[in-house]
Amino acid sequence: MKYTAIIIWLTLWVCHNASYGQEQKADTALVLQEAVVTGNRTLVNRNNVPMNITVVGRNEIENSSESALLPVLSERVPGLFVSERGITGFGVASGAAGGISIRGIGGSPNTQMLVLIDGHPQFMGLMGHPLPDAYVASDVERVEVVRGPASILYGTNAMGGVINIITRKQNREGFSLNARAMGGSYNTQKYMANIGGRKGRVDAYASVNHDRTDGDRENSKFHITNGFANAGLRLSEHFRFRADISVAGYVAENPGMITKPMFDNTVDVLRGMTSASLENEFRHLNGALAFFYNWGDHNINDGYTTGGKPLDYRYRSRDNAYGLLFYQIVRPWQGNMITLGFDYKSYGGKAWNRFLNHAPDKIMVDTSSYDLGGYAIMQQNLFKDRLTLNAGGRLEHNKSYGNKWIPQIGLAIRPTENFVIKSSFSKGFRNPTIREMFMWAPANPNLKPEEMTNYEVVLEHYLFKRSLYLEVSGFIADGKNLIQTQIINNKPMNVNTGSFKNKGIEVAMQADLSGKFSLSGNYSWLYMKIPVLNAPERQLYVNANFHTPKWQVNIGYQYINGLYLVTGKNARQEDYGLLNAKVSYKLFPAMTIFAKGENLTREKYQILDGYPMPEAIFFGGLHLSINR
Repeated sequence: MKYTAIIIWLTLWVCHNASYGQEQKADTALVLQEAVVTGNRTLVNRNNVPMNITVVGRNEIENSSESALLPVLSERVPGLFVSERGITGFGVASGAAGGISIRGIGGSPNTQMLVLIDGHPQFMGLMGHPLPDAYVASDVERVEVVRGPASILYGTNAMGGVINIITRKQNREGFSLNARAMGGSYNTQKYMANIGGRKGRVDAYASVNHDRTDGDRENSKFHITNGFANAGLRLSEHFRFRADISVAGYVAENPGMITKPMFDNTVDVLRGMTSASLENEFRHLNGALAFFYNWGDHNINDGYTTGGKPLDYRYRSRDNAYGLLFYQIVRPWQGNMITLGFDYKSYGGKAWNRFLNHAPDKIMVDTSSYDLGGYAIMQQNLFKDRLTLNAGGRLEHNKSYGNKWIPQIGLAIRPTENFVIKSSFSKGFRNPTIREMFMWAPANPNLKPEEMTNYEVVLEHYLFKRSLYLEVSGFIADGKNLIQTQIINNKPMNVNTGSFKNKGIEVAMQADLSGKFSLSGNYSWLYMKIPVLNAPERQLYVNANFHTPKWQVNIGYQYINGLYLVTGKNARQEDYGLLNAKVSYKLFPAMTIFAKGENLTREKYQILDGYPMPEAIFFGGLHLSINR
């Protein structure tokens, strides 16, 4: 007890006397002209990029106190929705949540949306889907979300859009330390610590996260530990080297549908990713050569239902995805920028059933595929930067189906300094996965890629001395060659047969009403000719933030309408509204305590059919931040 008291006293003394450096400001967030990299692989003013890009900044992520990144994006990005099934954790395989859809496009499994980390693709090598539990909020500086196809730059899976996670780096000279501990309902505990330093030409950053919960239902426990580190070295005035590594290990239980409970349905997953890049920067030329490698080891017990028996095998898989990226951006004359790039991606792995009685393994697949792509994009500013024209194309070669051509064209008009009109025509595609071509009964090695064409217009306007930002978008998306399972010759087979036509309107706003109060929100309306899961017809989110030097209050309300739980003849939809709030108090310059509540109105709702979400849940915790 004596030592505990000493430790607490020392911690409070350090927090009280620490140099806090740059205090975090509340999320007034009118940073919408900031440079983005996702639309052109280099820093470009957001208003000059024809792509529709939403930026979610560090302050918005911090204000949420979320450990997982995707739920924050589901609120902040118009038209984007992420499925959930419990208090925390997404899981994989049957009953998994974490499905990402944007404008009704995502797929099941989730292969029509691409997640990037610092521009490098992240997906499971066999199944082709992202790994949502591996994306940790504390490691993120900002997120750039392309709402619409981005296959011209990133190739396969960027059919519906791209989520580019820009990781945190120590950009300021000196030292920083952050730590957070929080606990709450259902014995949920979340811990985070990160440290960064920069001295001269060298910078480094490292973090560790741990989450665990007993879950809001029986057999719904979850725990995860993530580690992340990156480092950079300025080799000279023109060259910089960067490298990073991330590892996540998690165990998740699937309780099954409330009407059909599951037992022993657990997943034990270990995921890793690493990358290294050599960046160059000259007056008229910049770019990078990068290598990335992702891997995973999955151990799954598919479990059993009431009256069943424990299984005598475990599903095992080891997968990988790696590649080489090279691109250069040339500025040959005033207002012109040419992006030239090349990328190679290989993905695949091995899947098998391992029997508990030590019988020989049953191998399902052990193979790989590759993509080879090259692209060129030209952007030209005209009439004193009042008009920006952008056009380009990508040629993709795939091991299985051959070549694919992807064009894109767009423009941005700025009639005034505060008003922007964007319009674009773009195509996206998604290659068939190893699962669809080679695994289980419906496998078909002759599949072709899914395709989508997107037409879009965006209006952006700043008002009242740029204290108010408004955005309105309209789009039409046509998809074809969707891979679906049909009965052919009395056998199930994956074939290119499906299509879709989606259209919609999206609205976003941000307002700095005073130095202490800000307001933001978004609304989206979606029409789907053929309804799909994880795609609400209407989404609304409103956030209010009030702050003083000591206090900060953040209130958010999300309304979901027309979310399909079941499609087809017996279609069933869900509507719900969620009220969340967080109150923070700066106890010392470097220590903040906070309390937050979610679903404060105790709404009863489901996102996945048969998986009721928890009613009101509460958390409390403290955050330590030192910058020197």
